[in-house]
Amino acid sequence: MSISRAELVQAIDHALAGEWEAAHGIVQRDEGNPTSCWIHAVLHKIEPDESNSRYWYRRAGQAYEAYPDARQELISIKAALTY
Repeated sequence: MSISRAELVQAIDHALAGEWEAAHGIVQRDEGNPTSCWIHAVLHKIEPDESNSRYWYRRAGQAYEAYPDARQELISIKAALTY
């Protein structure tokens, strides 16, 4: 199932509000979308589950180390989605 930009933004908003499960539920719906995978990776970085997070970063084509702060990373992803 394809996920919309609006749904990805909603997942980020949930994550920023501390609603990890709601955010996770959204991104799991489209595990083929690179941005969905990236958000998924950040969620597992927050959890923390580093090995699972690194798996999703690889799927997203992103680097685990690129953002030391997960919250700032989510804000950056949201900015790119809402430009």
